Amino acid sequence: MAELLPLLVSALILGLLGGGHCLGMCGGLMGALTLAIPPERRAQRLRLLLAYNLGRILSYAAAGLIIGLAGWALASSPAAKLLRVIAGLLLIAMGLYLAGWWSGLTRVEALGRGLWRHLQPVAKRLLPVASVPRALLLGALWGWLPCGLVYSTLLWAASQGDVLHSGLLMLAFGLGTWPVLIATGLAAERLGALLRRRGVRLAGGLLVIIFGLWTLPGPHQAWLLGH
Repeated sequence: MAELLPLLVSALILGLLGGGHCLGMCGGLMGALTLAIPPERRAQRLRLLLAYNLGRILSYAAAGLIIGLAGWALASSPAAKLLRVIAGLLLIAMGLYLAGWWSGLTRVEALGRGLWRHLQPVAKRLLPVASVPRALLLGALWGWLPCGLVYSTLLWAASQGDVLHSGLLMLAFGLGTWPVLIATGLAAERLGALLRRRGVRLAGGLLVIIFGLWTLPGPHQAWLLGH
């Protein structure tokens, strides 16, 4: 379990660094959710926003467990190395996107639009949010919103070849996205403004690129595993 801790920390940091992307994808949804809370429920706003985000990251964890099954099935086959290559390249593409150098990764989001077309009408019927269970369910549905950052992290999680590790990595990633989206939902703009700064985006993008390079198969992986 000790070897999993650095990966969990990395997933948490990846979620935090991707906060700028999360603002673009879900910031408007968080604002809409806040406005959709009935006036008599405004005192419960933080509780509802926490429930919404809990539902969202539980969906990430569920997706991690599902795709982790594929990673586990491929773990002992030559396809495992190909999965790591794809995961590493997607992380590099995400780093380029975060740094503002290339936005090609957004095309990957088209892969999930078919599923989202079926979920979106159900999500809309849950508005306005009047209870914690309703917010939890709405968040669980929004967790399947097409997102290149989530897809990149999912493939990285699947490349670990372990179902439980994959689910835990996605859970940690989801927790990393919390600060920005909770702040957005509470109309606290300082954190969002910080993550949108050019220097912060460049630093975050470079770190994710380095992480993607580290994910690619090579001699460094043999050293990491102690071989």
